[in-house]
Amino acid sequence: MDRVVKSVDKQAIAGAFGRAASKYDTVAKLQQQTGEYLMALAQVENIGMRVLDAGCGTGFFSARWKQQGKQVIALDLASGMLSHAKGQQVADYYLQGDIEHLGLADNSVDLCFSNLAVQWCNDLPCALREFYRVTRPGGLIVFSTLAQGSLNELEAAWERVDDYRHINQFLSLGTITQACQPYRYKVINREYHQHYSQLLPLLNSLKRIGATHLHHGRQQGLMTRKRLNILAEAYPRNNGNYPLSYQIAFGVIYCDK
Repeated sequence: MDRVVKSVDKQAIAGAFGRAASKYDTVAKLQQQTGEYLMALAQVENIGMRVLDAGCGTGFFSARWKQQGKQVIALDLASGMLSHAKGQQVADYYLQGDIEHLGLADNSVDLCFSNLAVQWCNDLPCALREFYRVTRPGGLIVFSTLAQGSLNELEAAWERVDDYRHINQFLSLGTITQACQPYRYKVINREYHQHYSQLLPLLNSLKRIGATHLHHGRQQGLMTRKRLNILAEAYPRNNGNYPLSYQIAFGVIYCDK
């Protein structure tokens, strides 16, 4: 059963991701891995021409879809990310907006593609309803999201340092699956692992991809050298390295309406 999840601070999220835009693609290796898998899931189907990249970020995958001859709408909450995407000319249309309140007409896209974005939503069922609303009958929705168990090594280490919650809360695989229940769907769970020789680059990797502000009430603390050393001592090692695990849920929803 999921713990109570505090509401996300969307203004802070947009700001954090906007500031990360210029260097995002150089450190967003997980996002690129999951996006490639998500594209492969979509391409199994006859997906049509118009693609919505919901939570497009820098437009890395908007560009990939455009290269395949698709007509792409790039949408993101963060104006900084959207400006970066527009500067790269990765899409045909650019829209700043919230996944939970899409400013698009009903049945207006063939494919809704959303890579590691819906975990920033307050209400996953609401986001999926919006995806379903804007996708035409016979169209397809594919999304990926972080699930409970992600960053568990870092969470365990922080729990040995202080009583504050430092790790973002993610929905369980069961809750994500339940959100898909109103539709014809499939959910696939995959685990990804990263390893770092030092702890500071691990922490900076999370900061550089903008994933630093999520929930209202999150404790903000200064990372001093002393606290970093204490955290490093508490962190579980794997062959001398600092491991970081991600649980990723991939959803495929068929629009049979």
